[in-house]
Amino acid sequence: MIDREVATRTRITTVVFDVGNVLISWDPRHLYRRIFDGDEERVERFLAEVCTPEWNLEQDRGRSFAEAIAERVAAFPQWRAEIEAYDRRWDEMVPGAIEGTVRILEALRAAGVPTYAITNFSAEKFALARARFPFLEGFLGTVVSAQEKLVKPDEAIYRLFVERYGLTAAECLFIDDSPANVAAARAVGMAAHHFTDPVRLAQALRAEGLPV
Repeated sequence: MIDREVATRTRITTVVFDVGNVLISWDPRHLYRRIFDGDEERVERFLAEVCTPEWNLEQDRGRSFAEAIAERVAAFPQWRAEIEAYDRRWDEMVPGAIEGTVRILEALRAAGVPTYAITNFSAEKFALARARFPFLEGFLGTVVSAQEKLVKPDEAIYRLFVERYGLTAAECLFIDDSPANVAAARAVGMAAHHFTDPVRLAQALRAEGLPV
């Protein structure tokens, strides 16, 4: 459900979406299961030791994929082809949209509810995602971490968002699959929903009187 601890009983007027694993599915395991022929142990070891979440986050912070791949190949030359696939075959990490959430997004837009996005994303890969998923073009504003050199859950990215678009934090509902990102949104005064699936999201939005 939506946390109302900070935004106590303020009417929600604006809905703010995360992108990865809220509107589109993303997981490098989709790719590396193919590369390692379904060997889950090798997949998990590669993603824990070579192309790690911490390494990937630096692309979300603004580092180019060219620089990132070169750094990993220098450190792990025996994994060159597998490391390069993280860039060349990035689309295979994204099997598709989360259709239930997209339907919610479209219903909100059709009813005239302002929708925005705050996403941790490489600038290069977000351009690819926008070309592949046209619904990402319809936001009234999008804050992309790599473009700002700020990543969630840094509270500064949420403050930048509300200031840039002239919004009131307490009137915004932020949706994210990461508990840390949700907590940071609450800390700056936004209402927030920890996304687990579209059904629970729809229930939470209806409870706020939003048309979904």
